[in-house]
Amino acid sequence: MSTAALPDISVIVVSWNGRRYLDECLTAVAAQQGVVFETILVDNGSTDGTVEYVRERYPWVRLVVLAGNRGFTGGNNAGAREARGRYLAFLNNDTAADPEWLRALRAAVDEAAGFCLITSRVVYMHDPTIIDSAGDGFLRSGGAFKRHHGARVAVAAESREVFGVCGAACLISRAVFEELGGFDETFFASHEDVDLSYRARLRGYRCRYAANAVVRHHGSATLGTISASAVFQGQRNLEWLYLANTPASLLVTTLPGHLLYNAAAAVYFARQGMLVPFVRAKVAALGGLPQVLRKRARVQATRRVPARAIQDQLDTRWLAMKRREKRFDVGLAEGTR
Repeated sequence: MSTAALPDISVIVVSWNGRRYLDECLTAVAAQQGVVFETILVDNGSTDGTVEYVRERYPWVRLVVLAGNRGFTGGNNAGAREARGRYLAFLNNDTAADPEWLRALRAAVDEAAGFCLITSRVVYMHDPTIIDSAGDGFLRSGGAFKRHHGARVAVAAESREVFGVCGAACLISRAVFEELGGFDETFFASHEDVDLSYRARLRGYRCRYAANAVVRHHGSATLGTISASAVFQGQRNLEWLYLANTPASLLVTTLPGHLLYNAAAAVYFARQGMLVPFVRAKVAALGGLPQVLRKRARVQATRRVPARAIQDQLDTRWLAMKRREKRFDVGLAEGTR
């Protein structure tokens, strides 16, 4: 760990009543090798003594103390404003990064080729042979997914370009992050990483999955694997990112598939006893339409790539993929995975 005045990377960890995870997380961050970095912990108004605990146990960590819970988005934006590094590494508090994690992320950057966003191989804490995320993907039908979620690590052994970063463990050029205006704070906590990645792609930036940047993750420690809060946040934010970011020509061609995708999601959540938060989410998405349209005008006005460049990054195999993903998540929630 370096305490240099001008770190190359600022590692930002947001915590809300997550003190029980911080020993594992911060000890792993302190063990990072071969990089000059600083660590910033943003406390989102915790009531579990996080601030006092970190001040006493980890005096090398820079603390940003917020008066209330501003979510993943607001917390990380607050941390980014205090960062001194050229690159920002966002890391969930319920993780343990391998010692070479940060160096592997930094080595994957290639700004000349547009690779300013780098995402990690995120595996499960209870079984590191299973992938939680190998970066984010986006479907032509307007849905997001975690690449290779629930699969064995062997299928994600190769580094490659992907649609976007997984916010649990990723790195982005600070200049690009600031150009994009950071995370959209109206999202609070879900799909904000996909939204950021989509906006970056519209400006011509690219994302690389670094297979050797490994982080172990408890997974869904704040929202829960399947909860009313997770369903509401996810299903509302999905509509907002789809409507704000998708170029007009793609909106026209993908809207029928998006409606079918939502119909299938309604059936799934009804079977899980989550139809009410699903419907509430879609109503809330409609309620936020005026601000989404304003955001869309800004995003599309700054687009630097043709719609074809986005279309080429979209996946069409949504049904089998989402069924496999949801089946795994149900098993994880039930303790059978």
